[in-house]
Amino acid sequence: MHTMAVKMNTQYGSIDIDNDVIATVVGGAATDNYGVVGMASKNQLKDNMNEILRRDAYSRGVVVRQVDDQIEVDVNIIVSYGTKISEVSRTVQDKVKYNLQSMLGVTADAVNVIVQGVKVIID
Repeated sequence: MHTMAVKMNTQYGSIDIDNDVIATVVGGAATDNYGVVGMASKNQLKDNMNEILRRDAYSRGVVVRQVDDQIEVDVNIIVSYGTKISEVSRTVQDKVKYNLQSMLGVTADAVNVIVQGVKVIID
């Protein structure tokens, strides 16, 4: 099981995509959805409970697992209060799968959304 990078073999050789690259694409895709306030840390207790991760720290909110040829991604998000969490989560799954495929050529077999918090947004 690899957690450092996703490895793909092509007719020309192998491609390794670093976890930070995948995390940036996943985090960008996740936060680009209505109802998502931001990315959260996968380790809420060690890190700050309600901290919204900056773009350069998205790897703290994304877990990538590769078993054989199956790729699974966990995405930790914070949603805004009053949104339908199931719908927000579904759009995050769709966008993450699409962006991984279109930007990196990576097919995610599973995208697991973990809602780590709900924030009230005051305009």
